[in-house]
Amino acid sequence: MSITWIATILVIEDCLSELKSISRYLTDRGYNVIKATSAKEALEIILEEKPDAIVTDVVMPGMSGFELCRFIKTNPTNQKVSIVICSSKNQAIHHLWAKKQGADAYITKPYTPEQLLSVIQSLEA
Repeated sequence: MSITWIATILVIEDCLSELKSISRYLTDRGYNVIKATSAKEALEIILEEKPDAIVTDVVMPGMSGFELCRFIKTNPTNQKVSIVICSSKNQAIHHLWAKKQGADAYITKPYTPEQLLSVIQSLEA
């Protein structure tokens, strides 16, 4: 039996079907999932809920996932939150930019639920 260190995951995705799918998969694997459809909504949730990890899309209205990541990682209260960037952008520059913004992992769409779970579990180690 393995111990899960990341208990609560905030999933930020503006595509409702994808948000529902990711959330259901992670909930079925024992994670507590909080959902947001925009970076603005996510920022409010982060202050109240203090998630252990964040899975975020890049292209969203208002604030991108990269901007959200940078904001979270420059705030001393939230610096230790693990962030997984999910994007259809698969060029090396996007991966590098995500890392420079403080992302802990980058996964390219389309990805399988098992790939996402593997990335999240790698952050628990």
